[in-house]
Amino acid sequence: MVFRRSKQISKKRLGEDMTDTSRAAEKAKIHEGKEADHHPYFRPKDAATLILVDRSGATPKVLVGKRHDKVVFMPGKFVFPGGRVDKDDYRVPCAAPITTELEANLAKGSPKTPASRAKSLAIAAIREACEETGLCLGRKADVKAKLEGAWKPFADAGLLPDPSSLFLIARAITPPGRVKRFDTRFFTADASAITHRVDGVIHADAELVELVWVELGSKPLADLHPMTRNVLNELDTRLATGPLRHDAPVPFFHFYGGKMQKDILS
Repeated sequence: MVFRRSKQISKKRLGEDMTDTSRAAEKAKIHEGKEADHHPYFRPKDAATLILVDRSGATPKVLVGKRHDKVVFMPGKFVFPGGRVDKDDYRVPCAAPITTELEANLAKGSPKTPASRAKSLAIAAIREACEETGLCLGRKADVKAKLEGAWKPFADAGLLPDPSSLFLIARAITPPGRVKRFDTRFFTADASAITHRVDGVIHADAELVELVWVELGSKPLADLHPMTRNVLNELDTRLATGPLRHDAPVPFFHFYGGKMQKDILS
């Protein structure tokens, strides 16, 4: 009797079970730090990530934050501060412009990135770093500017964001089929560019619960997202040649035919 009833499961019930199984599998993927890859095409949104580097020791260290273990995506993982470009990033006043070399690197690719968009990407990296880590890259302003929202910590400290110390390390686009896609520019800056620290940003209930300076090649970095590891390898190679330069090749990671491609921006 038990076997007969099992065989008589309706197609509708079977479809529901398969749907539930698919949902569970997708949820499991997310908890493993992976996204489902069967979604319709979404145009990637501009995003920026900032990798802060401490070169005071024999081996360079980078700053990573540990995500809260209750968040849906990549719980408990070490990540770099970063996120989407906001509309305010286009118009916030700066203490200094981005360098002409950085602007030229950001413009590379097809289609070319206009100057206003290039600036917003660099500014977004600074804002995200301050929001998520409490570490601000700024400079004292001659004229007090009215900054609100995410930029209020700069105003409170009498600072304006300063992108002049940023270098572009890589560009990467999330593969098609993901529910969230980003066209991310990975920037780096020396830790000496940090001019202000906001207290209380890192705590047990925050998105990032811990900040750690870790040596390149160390174990915590082995658990990073594969694309982020690719970018770190590029940074490691750049640092091994001496001081960072704007004339170094900038890789562009993207996906074509289901496989990751690495081109050099030109």
